[in-house]
Amino acid sequence: MRFPGKLTRGRLVERRMRFLADVILDTGERVVAHVPNTGSMKSTREPGSPVALSHHDDPKRKLEWTLELVRVGKCWVGVNTARPNHIVEEAITAGRIGPLRGYPEIRREVKYGERSRVDLLLEGRQGSCYVEVKNVTYREGRRGLFPDAVTERGAKHLRELREMVRRGHRGVIFFLVNRGDCGSFGPAREIDPRYGELLDQVTAEGVEALAYRVKNTLRESVIDRKLEIVL
Repeated sequence: MRFPGKLTRGRLVERRMRFLADVILDTGERVVAHVPNTGSMKSTREPGSPVALSHHDDPKRKLEWTLELVRVGKCWVGVNTARPNHIVEEAITAGRIGPLRGYPEIRREVKYGERSRVDLLLEGRQGSCYVEVKNVTYREGRRGLFPDAVTERGAKHLRELREMVRRGHRGVIFFLVNRGDCGSFGPAREIDPRYGELLDQVTAEGVEALAYRVKNTLRESVIDRKLEIVL
């Protein structure tokens, strides 16, 4: 997935009020950027971190800038949670996700479950496959971890995928590890033990868990490899 236009670099001053971040651009200008991320952004919110922003000229927007990437060590981490669905859909369409090949039709945000919308619904001769995509930015050591905060919404998605499996469909929880410095993935049990327990339960009942890693540059975000899942 290519970013829409050239990203602008700067330094993070602070993330505040959850959806706002103060940033000093490399030009010296101080701006307020939208932060499209409901998580804690644990390990990706340190003041002084290099960041990359997208710029938007739409007069209807309250803020011109959006936080896209945060530099952690030598790695750009994708923190904009509006991007992962596009990244995964593009990779599926290109045939780069082996377990999800063979579905000629892909639809987004289809209603299902308890007043929810599934991220991606794949359909083909083999039936329907419901895919929920989770953006993974937190890591410990070389392992990407999810979630970075207690997530009732994430637990609800696992239960809904399990229900789809019980009805005879495929259900897939797709962990998109949005940083190139991880060699494996696992649930963050110390942060949200109930989510980890529920992930164990639903995968035992047929929900499929996939984890793929993303390499980010200032031009694009591309899935580069499948990761081992350590439950």
